[in-house]
Amino acid sequence: MATRIEFSKHGGPDVLNAVEFTPNAPAENEVQVENKAIGINYIDTYIRSGLYPPPSLPSGLGTEAAGVVSQVGSNVKHLKIGDRVVYAQSGLGAYSSVHNVATDKVALLPAAISYEQAAASFLKGLTVYYLLRKTYEIKPGEPFLFHAAAGGVGLIACQWAKALGAKLIGTVGSAEKAKRALQAGAWQVINYREENIAERVKEITGGKKLPVVYDSVGKDTWEASLDCLQRRGLMVSFGNSSGPVTGVNLGILNQKGSLFVTRPSLYGYITTYDERKEASHELFSLIASGIIKVDVAESQKYPLKEARRAHEILESRVTQGSSLLIP
Repeated sequence: MATRIEFSKHGGPDVLNAVEFTPNAPAENEVQVENKAIGINYIDTYIRSGLYPPPSLPSGLGTEAAGVVSQVGSNVKHLKIGDRVVYAQSGLGAYSSVHNVATDKVALLPAAISYEQAAASFLKGLTVYYLLRKTYEIKPGEPFLFHAAAGGVGLIACQWAKALGAKLIGTVGSAEKAKRALQAGAWQVINYREENIAERVKEITGGKKLPVVYDSVGKDTWEASLDCLQRRGLMVSFGNSSGPVTGVNLGILNQKGSLFVTRPSLYGYITTYDERKEASHELFSLIASGIIKVDVAESQKYPLKEARRAHEILESRVTQGSSLLIP
């Protein structure tokens, strides 16, 4: 028997329940992974709430974890029982002690990287990879804005930007989070609770504004983000932590300087085995070399059966960096 988290209706964290189940054998192009650490991502709250509804209910939750291959499907050649692996973008159900995963979502985990480091960084690291390296290729010396700079994705972005020699301006919600972002490599920070984001950007850039803004907050920062962009700048809207952006008047993009907007996702940039291999190689190299440090606070590691509490704390916006479920 194994344990997983599932929900039968959409709603708040209270809809999550731990249930016992008997895992099926993996399909021919799947491996069964005994999870050692499970990544918690903000998109999981969108699926639970119904913003991004799952195909059917009841449903499992989570798409990212690290562990050991315990069974392999009949067509699997490049993975074997006992391999250390990490996966992201799996079918829903990673909030589980055991999960069957398509092999094209799995990457071999180097010995230098722990299960907890991997589960805390894989999806978030791949996200930073496609944002900074593919959606808009950040250049050395270039300033740009990254919202939620002390979050799980944000702290990896701070470190990656520093490695690229770029100047990340991060928004944060407290002095403590500002300190954390600066320690991670942010060039400047803006406390959105005390400062006007667009005005501070103008001050920092001497009125030039920025070529690109990365915004995972959504509704609350949409207008401010557009006001930070220079003529023909790019708005990269990749999340909705404050709610989705709706009712957009495209004329605003004209009025604010012939701006560009994109709403990318990981699936649009990393879908093939070769794309995942390229991205994971770059990410793992940065982690193994210590350029990107992934440390999860003990207070943000939760037993699998406490997924409900983990979601409550995540949505309260008091967390810093990544959070994990431990089976």
